[in-house]
Order: sequence, then structure tokens, then C-alpha cells
Amino acid sequence: MMESGAHFCNSCGEQVGHDANGEVFVACHECYFPICKACFEYEVNEGRKVCLRCATPYADRAKDNDDTKAYGNQSTMAAQINVSQDVGLHARHVSTVSTVDSELNDESGNPIWKNRVESWKEKDKKNKKKKSAPKAENGAPIPQEQQMEEIQSSEAAAAEPLSVIIPIPKTRITPYRIVIVVRLIILGLFFHYRVTNPVDSAFGLWLTSIICEIWFAFSWVLDQFPKWYPINRDTFIDRLSARYERPGEPSQLAAVDFFVSTVDPLKEPPLITANTVLSILAVDYPVDKVSCYVSDDGAAMLTFESLVETADFARKWIPFCKKFAIEPRAPEFYFSQKIDYLKDKVQPSFVKERRAMKRDYEEFKVRINALVAKAQKTPDEGWTMQDGTSWPGNNSRDHPGMIQVFLGHSGAQDIEGNELPRLVYVSREKRPGYQHHKKAGAENALVRVSAVLTNAPFILNLDCDHYVNNSKAVREAMCFLMDPVVGRDLCYVQFPQRFDGIDRSDRYANRNTVFFDVNMKGLDGIQGPVYVGTGCVFNRQALYGYSPPSMPKLPKSSSCCCCPSKKQTKDVSELYRDAKREELDAAIFNLREIDNYDEYERSMLISQMSFEKTFGLSTVFIESTLMESGGLPESADPSMLIKEAIHVISCGYEEKTAWGKEIGWIYGSVTEDILTGFKMQCRGWRSVYCMPLRPAFKGSAPINLSDRLHQVLRWALGSVEIFFSRHCPLWYGFAGGRLKWLQRLAYINTIVYPFTSLPLVAYCTLPAICLLTGKFIIPTLSNLASALFLGLFLSIIITSVLELRWSGVTIEALWRNEQFWVIGGVSAHLFAVFQGFLKMLAGVDTNFTVTAKAAEDTEFGELYMIKWTTLLIPPTTLIVINIVGVVAGFSDALNGGYESWGPLFGKVFFAFWVIFHLYPFLKGLMGRQNRTPTVVILWSVLLASVFSLVWVKINPFISRADSSSISQTCISIDC
Repeated sequence: MMESGAHFCNSCGEQVGHDANGEVFVACHECYFPICKACFEYEVNEGRKVCLRCATPYADRAKDNDDTKAYGNQSTMAAQINVSQDVGLHARHVSTVSTVDSELNDESGNPIWKNRVESWKEKDKKNKKKKSAPKAENGAPIPQEQQMEEIQSSEAAAAEPLSVIIPIPKTRITPYRIVIVVRLIILGLFFHYRVTNPVDSAFGLWLTSIICEIWFAFSWVLDQFPKWYPINRDTFIDRLSARYERPGEPSQLAAVDFFVSTVDPLKEPPLITANTVLSILAVDYPVDKVSCYVSDDGAAMLTFESLVETADFARKWIPFCKKFAIEPRAPEFYFSQKIDYLKDKVQPSFVKERRAMKRDYEEFKVRINALVAKAQKTPDEGWTMQDGTSWPGNNSRDHPGMIQVFLGHSGAQDIEGNELPRLVYVSREKRPGYQHHKKAGAENALVRVSAVLTNAPFILNLDCDHYVNNSKAVREAMCFLMDPVVGRDLCYVQFPQRFDGIDRSDRYANRNTVFFDVNMKGLDGIQGPVYVGTGCVFNRQALYGYSPPSMPKLPKSSSCCCCPSKKQTKDVSELYRDAKREELDAAIFNLREIDNYDEYERSMLISQMSFEKTFGLSTVFIESTLMESGGLPESADPSMLIKEAIHVISCGYEEKTAWGKEIGWIYGSVTEDILTGFKMQCRGWRSVYCMPLRPAFKGSAPINLSDRLHQVLRWALGSVEIFFSRHCPLWYGFAGGRLKWLQRLAYINTIVYPFTSLPLVAYCTLPAICLLTGKFIIPTLSNLASALFLGLFLSIIITSVLELRWSGVTIEALWRNEQFWVIGGVSAHLFAVFQGFLKMLAGVDTNFTVTAKAAEDTEFGELYMIKWTTLLIPPTTLIVINIVGVVAGFSDALNGGYESWGPLFGKVFFAFWVIFHLYPFLKGLMGRQNRTPTVVILWSVLLASVFSLVWVKINPFISRADSSSISQTCISIDC
């Protein structure tokens, strides 16, 4: 790799050279960091007069060593430089950026290299000098000042960042923070009044309301404070291209592996999956850097055959997209746009070619639909492929692993003869008796397959119904991941989810606008957004469980042996796990030194280092994990890669390994996305939120009420599972302090929000009880109490208004989010809590069906479909009892006279608060054109009758004395 005795600069890669005395040039005599004289002078001229490694001032070191004729012991110096040059050669490389891993630390545990070296700047300077040297020899010498100006101008152009942070203006964020603090103070005064002023006549109701209100305040704190420092980001794709795609040179952009996961082609239509795949293959990125892996976890021949058709259609579709730069590049959504498709098109042939392409796509749709129609009924003997052999996946729960490379191999070209991206079909092996871990297990299988076949340094995962809406989305992510400063400790770039096919009023808050445009911006200003399951670009090294390069090791315990701290005892398991992770990092670093071993010796050394216990029994895969910049190892045999890929997706491969525990997608919850991102950020990684003007990805969401509630139920149950697991943010990951406190609050909020359903159901029931009993949870208001209530309501309104102001969210989206918080809370979240307890106590697991992705032909037709489910019972009951309570309250007021109307106002306002929040649910039940399901009417009548009888006949809310006196009065009446 280098000649013995030659020392290379860690900034520019050139030889260090010698000083005036003929000795090796040394800039810092403290750590002997190898840097050439030209780079040293540039650092000093730029004002950076400290060592890049140890931060020791250059001038002080030179003054201290003036007394010594030689610069220390020459053998010691040479040894130090040899170590340093090894560091430079085996450091992490992102494109042309050279850095040092966090494994190299001094005895105190602090990182040795304190400052980042931007080597692309130095290389540009060196290249400039090399180009100007021949001119100086052959022609007139260029003035030194002019040379310096040219160098500085080129460096200034190269030093431009690929992304910038745009903080929220102080005029908007400062009032927002002030109101949050004021609201917190008002809450404290409000609870002081509520606790010190009980309602003796309705003590049970009062106590219940106090408990509910305290929990609501706690939930508000968890949700509000992680939004303390929201930010926006802007990217510069043109600078990315200028830096990594220079004319006449091969593209230096990093490769990306796309993951598309699907299970049931009858519920996830193959046409939707095909559009997602086509949009990926046609993305605006070098074709040799793109690979698309489709995971068929249902082993369906329908998915396989539809991919065959998709690969054939891609040969026409990809050149058409790139020739005319169309958006989006999913044909179904491109041809369905209601816009002027001739806008900005100047090529005369566009209309003709577009018409021909649309005809080809219609024929493609017919072929796909024919395959779907054929697959509706499975033959008794099972499916048979075109060559007459039986389909290996006829039994979806017992079949071998299957891999098929459709595109990307030799001979796979489009109709214009250009190279095509790689397209790979993957169906992992499944056998009875093995735990397959659903989507998380499928994603981990794709990680291993892609590492063996392509091993791109970055991974982008999408659901089968999320297509690429912005062809430059990958470049947007690379502006962060390939940035020398930002990308170093970046584990993933998360894009917001945007959806098609949602009604304009967004009745059930399917767009989740408040979460994606408010909460995620707030998290981006702390440690980064949470991972939401799709539309995310990962750093592959972060998925392997490594710590970020700049993260220091855990500090040594300072407590004495006779008085061990409680925290140390509590976090002993955390310290052990982090220590094992540091050992693995160190072993991997040492393994990078291997360059001359043959395959057998390398295999033996890997085995001795126990890499199999972490990554599994695949030498090819383990060796790929050591290549931070991606690419296949030189020792890999291309003819054996498919066989090795089949091996790594075998059902027993993950047995006794760290897959799903420390590396890859983490198991233990149906919401594996939250858990996976949480584990990464506990190791110290950061994430970034990218919101391009044109949405990067778009998907479909279940818009009818039943499917929407089932979707929310799945998310809530996953949060409850994490709450009861060892990964609960309340106690996991405290060792090392790598997770910021506001970030921890955000993760706590993601796992405790389903428990809000319990106080929410109680609070929504209170108005009806108050109206039926004639009692109330609040005593007669004084002037102070009225001021507190008014201040609380005003602070809530002002907080919402200021939040809308800095986030850009509409008031309608905020109101829909508030409504569905109540609807989901009293239905799906409530069921999730009880199912979580059942799973923890009795081991009862709940299987979820995949939500259907296709809607009716009519616009928003699915919105009005009602699929009866038990999730609809609690909200229906709450609506009925509150309506009954309002009727009963007005009846009492009419009979009680003028004095009864005053107390009635607060109770009715309370009841209408519940009814207004449940109004979208009620409207969904009523359907369209009076098509209300009969079962809903029966339930409503039954519940209304029951509660009316309870109020009129049974009357449990009247004391025995009152009931006896009433009966005596009735007897004395002569009828």
C-alpha cells in the first residue's frame, strides 16, 4: 500500500517531505501528526494555528523545542508517524473525505483527533499547484499574489456547504417559547386551585377529573418541549453535482440500495408495487449506483410474474423519463395528473412519444390485471411456472429462499442501448418452527442480500405503495450524507410522508400534517427526527450497530469501590453492552489492516474474532461490513455471490446472532421503525429531516374509518409493546448520556401516548354523568378561578396560533388532528392498551392483516365505506350517552325554572366539546346518501334506551333518603 519509510500527509495524501535540515517535516512535536509543509502553511494562513489532532498550538510547540537541536528522539518520532500514517490509510472515507475512527483514543478515553480535516479542499489546492507548475516553467512566471487569489477562489467554491440550517426567525420562535413557559405557570396555578377546592357533593367525579387533567398536562409537556428548537433545512443539489460529478470523470456519488417490501399481492396490488419499482429505476441518479431489491415476504408467484412484466416495461419507461425529465416517474400517477403536460416541453417529438408511451402503459396494465385475475383462485396442484416446474413458494410458510436478478446483469439494456439499474427479486426462506419477525425480519434479509450482491453504503427503504415523487430525492439525501461535516455522524435522512387520494377536508387526519410539519421539525433541531418506517435513507454502517466515528468512549467510573453509585449499579447491563460494542469496533478496525492474507487465512482470522456471533456464518457478508465506502470485496467470487445470497436469507441464519437485537431492524414490536431509530440515537447517531419543495415520496393511505382505526391500532400496540420491553425510553440507554434529554422526552411520548386513552374515555364520559346526575366537577367559580380558566384557554389558543405561524400548518389541519386525537384515543388506543396488557400477562398475541391499498373507482369512494369492527363501539357509545345527557339536561332545566339554566351552561359546553370532537366519526358512521349500516342504528337505539332507563327508572344517582321521600309522596296522592 505504501513504501516503507515514506510518510504521507493526512490532509492531502501527498508525501510529507523534508525540512531544511533534511529530516522529515513535523508540524506538531506533541503528537507528530503527519502533515506536509504546504498544508501546514495553509492552515496557519487560514488562522488555524493549532494541531488538527491534539489541538496544541503550533507556535508553542516550536518555542518549546527550540532548545533541542533535533525534534525529539528520531526513532520515537518515526514510530509516531508510522502509527499516524496507518490511521490515515485506514480511516473512514466518504468520497474523498478522510477521517479517523473513534476507536483510536488516548488513555483518558477522549478522542485523539479533535478537528475534522476537509481533505477535498487540500486536494483541490494541490491540483491547482500541479497545473500551474508547468506554466511557470514554460512561460512567464505568474505573480505569487495572483496564484494565491486563484487558489483561494477555487477553495472558496469548493468549501461551499451542501446544506444549510435555516432557523425559525426570532420574531416567531421567541413569543412561542414565552407562551409555552407562561402556559406552564398557569397550569401550575390552575392545578393548585383545582386540588385545593374539591367538590364535596361529587367527590368521585371531581377526583376522576383531577387525575385526567394531570395526565393531560403531563402528555402536553412530553409533546411540547421537544419542539423547543424547530429548524428548517435547505439543500444545494447543484453543488453536490459540481463536487462529485465533474465532466469527463466517472461519477463519485455514493451508491444506494433501494428496499421495497410487500407481503400479500391481493391486498397490496401488484400495479401499485410496479409503479413504485418503476419510479425507483427511473430516478435521476447514475444507473450504476442504483439497485432495487423487492422483498416478497408472501412468496407469491403473482408478485414474481408482475416483476417480470415490470422489468420488461422499464426498458421503455426509463429512457422516456430521462429524455423528457418528467415528474413523477411512476406512470400511473404521471398519466393521471390533471395539469398541462406540455408546459416547459420544447421537443417536438414529446407529444408523439408520450402518446405511444401511454398506449404501452395501458397494455402493461392489462397484462398485470390479467395476472391478478388469474391469481384469484389457486389451483389444487399449486402454481406452475412457464417452464413447467412447480413454483417453490406454493406454501408461503414453508419454502426455500428465492432470488432472481431481472435487470443489471450483462445484456440488460433499455431500448436505446443504455445500461439499466439493478432489479432483484428476493423471497427469504421460511420453515415451520422459526420466528420470522414479519417486516423487520424481511428488511434484515434485504440488508444481507444487498451487502453480498452490491453493498451500497446507503440504503433507502420504501413501502410498496410509496413511489418516488421527486426524481432528485436521492440527491437531496446525499447533500447530507456525503457532506464532510454533516454526514459524519448521520445515521439516516428521514423524508416526510405525503399521500395521494385523500379527501380535501382530510376527515380522519390521514395526512398527519401536524406530526410531519410541526413535531418532526422540532426534533430536527435536537438530535434528529424519529424513523417513521418508510422514505428513509440509512447509513449502512449505522444499521450494523457501530457507534458514530466522533463519539467518545464511555467515561470511566469515578466512584470509589467502597461507595459504588446507584447509577453505576443500575446501568451495569448498559455498560456491558456498550463495552462489547467497543470491542467489536476495535476488532473491525484491526481487521482493516489485513491486506496480504489469502482467503483461508482471512476466514480463520474472522472466525477467531468471533464475527459470526454478531453477523452470522457468512465470510462474504462479514467482509462486506468492513467496507465503509461500499462496494464488493476484491476476494469475492462473482460466480458464488448468488449462492452466498441464498445462504444469508436462510431461516436459521439469524440464530444466536445479534440480528434484531443490536444490528439491523430491531425486533420486539410491530412498530419496528421507532425501535430501530431509537437504538441508533442511543448510540450517539444523529438524524436529519429533509423537506424538499417537491415532496420526495408519495403513498396511499386507508381513508375509510375502519381501516384508519386499524392502522392506528397497530401503531399504538407497537408503542405499548415497547413500553413493556427492555427498550423502553424511560430506562433504556442512560449509560454514556448519548441520547439528549429533549430527544428522550420525544421518545417517551411516542410510547406512552396510547395510555392517554384511559383518562380520555373517563373525561369524555364525565359530561353525560354530570348532566344525568345534576352535579358538576367544578365548584362555584370565584373571580380568581374565572381568571385562571380564562388564562388557560387563552394560552392554549395562543400556543396553537403561534405554532401555526412558524410551521405553516393550516388551522383546519390542526383541528382535524385534534379531532382524530379524541377519536383514535377512545377507540384504537384503548384497545391497544388492553391488548398490550393481555400480551404481557397472558402471552396472547394479535395478528394484523395488511391494510388494503386500492380504493374504489369513484373519487373518494372508499371514504364512505363502513366495515363494522369492535373499534367503533366505544366512540358510538360516547356519542349516544352525551346526546342523551344533553337532552336530559335541557329537560331538567325546563322543569327547574330560571335558576337551572346557569349551572347547565358549563355541563352542556363540556358535552358539546366531546360531540364536536367526535363529529367526523359520527359523519363517517352516517355514510353518504343515508347509507347508514343497520347495525349502527341498532347499537345506537339499544345504548340510548339503556341509558334512558338508567336515568328515568333505576335512578342510581339519587340517595336512598330522597327516593323514600319521593315514594311516600307518591303514595299520599289520591289518583
